[in-house]
Amino acid sequence: MSTPAYPHPIIAREGWAFVALALFIAAALTWAGPWWLAALAWLVALFIVQFFRDPPRVAPEMANAVLSPADGKIVLVERTRDPYLDRDALKISVFMNVFAVHSNRSPVDAVVKNKWYHPGRFLNAALDKASLENERSALHLTTSAGVDVTCVQIAGLIARRVLCYVEPGDRLSRGQRYGFIRFGSRVDLYLPPDARPKVAVGDAAYATTTIVAELA
Repeated sequence: MSTPAYPHPIIAREGWAFVALALFIAAALTWAGPWWLAALAWLVALFIVQFFRDPPRVAPEMANAVLSPADGKIVLVERTRDPYLDRDALKISVFMNVFAVHSNRSPVDAVVKNKWYHPGRFLNAALDKASLENERSALHLTTSAGVDVTCVQIAGLIARRVLCYVEPGDRLSRGQRYGFIRFGSRVDLYLPPDARPKVAVGDAAYATTTIVAELA
């Protein structure tokens, strides 16, 4: 089964209701409220619009590239254990603050083999223990070459909703949008141990356009 391409509006559909409500309140206060409260409402509305922005991206032409699944900052690059596939792995984590684009995209061309959802806590997503303690949704992806990749959406201190739109059997293209996390969060990638990292802790990453690793 093939997953249809997620639409590419400038403002992500997950935010339409939030944006509409914020603009309505700001407009109402401009008409009937004190100027300072109206100004504050417009600032909040602008923040919500920028949070839900969702620009189209073009994937690099590299067959063995692993693309960043999210916008943000690289907070972890290490050799560890993949808790979902029970294997040694290269782990790369991207932390999204409230000013990052929060649409999540597939790091590779792959078929979804499995999906897990775990309820949990809402710790600061920049902390390493958030990977195993926070609410999260994980995908097991397998490329046409048989390479396994685990991609994990993790809720954060403010983020309270992890959205994942694919199911086992769906096919994803590199850079295809498959989910969204609201208001600050993290995405972990678990790659084969022979994958070569192309980023370091502290680097900025952009979903689809940043190559975070190369598969052997």
